[in-house]
Amino acid sequence: MQRIGLTGGIAAGKSVAARRFAELGAVLIDSDVLAREAVAPGSAGLDAVVDEFGAGVLTAEGQLDRAALATVVFSDPNRRRALDAIVHPVVRRLSAEREAAAAARDAGAVVVHDIPLLVETGQAGAFHVLVVVHAPALLRVERLVRLRGLSQDEAEARVRAQASDAERLAVADVVLDGSASDADLRAQVDGLWDRLASERSQEAQADLS
Repeated sequence: MQRIGLTGGIAAGKSVAARRFAELGAVLIDSDVLAREAVAPGSAGLDAVVDEFGAGVLTAEGQLDRAALATVVFSDPNRRRALDAIVHPVVRRLSAEREAAAAARDAGAVVVHDIPLLVETGQAGAFHVLVVVHAPALLRVERLVRLRGLSQDEAEARVRAQASDAERLAVADVVLDGSASDADLRAQVDGLWDRLASERSQEAQADLS
């Protein structure tokens, strides 16, 4: 099994790359999906979030109001750390379970862990290959405003809440340029996929010789 860590700043294009890896045959483990599972209605995680932040972070239907919670945590680093302390351990457990299941199905699987906060959570050394999708912070702020409807202040706060571009690039094994079109980024993933497949084949041949 080959384990690939995939990360990138918000609005850099990481989701485009993740989808392409999955289309090419990778087992994709999406930490954002797992984070939503960790605080699903009825979960211990959601109960812990309500205990920490109050019932104001719930919708009328009893689900997590992500917009309300984001308003709190992206304006206060201490509150964001409190949320991370609740959610991250659950996400790591769920991720390990998904990876173990993938390995049981196929010992030669390529597993891509899509982790927005990979660097921030100290996981940079946990993968065979660490891929960073990079786009400059100014471009990412512009995308958040134009494509997601955030205000300039909100977009800048989201970018500041993550690791810096330099911190991500410093630990990358592979950097994909997310500043151009989606098609261009997908083509870069294709090239990386082919290269990694060739390297795996060469390693297998070496093991047999």
